[in-house]
Amino acid sequence: MQPYQKVLLLLIMIFISTSAQSQPSFDKEGHRGCRGLLPENSIPAMKKAIDLGATLEMDISFSEDKVPIISHDQHINSSIALKPNGDTISKEEEKLLVLYQMNYATIRKYICGQKYYPLFPQQQLVKTCIPTLAELIDSVETYAKRYHKPLPQYNIETKTTPAGDNKLHPAPEEFVERMMKVVLSKKIVKRVIIQSFDPRTLEIIHQKYPEIPTLYLVQAKDLKENLSKLSFTPSIYSPAFKLVNEQLVRDCHALKIKIIPWTVDTEADIKKLKAWGVDGIISDYPNLL
Repeated sequence: MQPYQKVLLLLIMIFISTSAQSQPSFDKEGHRGCRGLLPENSIPAMKKAIDLGATLEMDISFSEDKVPIISHDQHINSSIALKPNGDTISKEEEKLLVLYQMNYATIRKYICGQKYYPLFPQQQLVKTCIPTLAELIDSVETYAKRYHKPLPQYNIETKTTPAGDNKLHPAPEEFVERMMKVVLSKKIVKRVIIQSFDPRTLEIIHQKYPEIPTLYLVQAKDLKENLSKLSFTPSIYSPAFKLVNEQLVRDCHALKIKIIPWTVDTEADIKKLKAWGVDGIISDYPNLL
């Protein structure tokens, strides 16, 4: 083999390796990190997901000072958080603790991971807080490098609704701009999927960042009707897993769309969905995957 042929072969092998890392053949996703095992959307949960070889699925909300933070809820959730002094939060108090009406310094003082969560009895109690998107990325990237693990894949959800615009979160354009500023600055674009129930943010991602895969989250059954809400074909279709059957998997694949259901938490359901040929699974228990 000539020297130039060896170099060419090496470059091809590097490209294949990089592509394989960027696009896992079967996407195992840890829902909110791995909330069945550790506090949801926390840095400890994301590190555990890395240990389990899972994509880091997470949710973005915003503080009053426009910091992208990792939270599924747009208020302090009394089911999983405590006051800064350790007291419980009532449901009445919870309604007043809107994240978009609190600066991040205040939000960070609330204690997560120290309250038993009966929905997830296996969840380990670990004192933590609501992290920023930037902090989380820095932490998990450092963790992966330190322990010689593959750099993590990210599935980031924009938590937006028309009713919440400028009340519970920035309007879509600003939301995406501020979120993507962090993603771009951390140089993780090639390892990111952006997902949403809201077609508006997916449209912005598709137009401004066409290289980023989009994942459309749905709760309604009809594939054609759901897809009609987008002006383009998303990379991935992500229905609630109870909506999935073998025909839906075939229909998605016929349209060249991957299908990754949520949230699948039993071995029996995981086995059934894999047999039908889904392209990935989002689970609170990525250890089962």
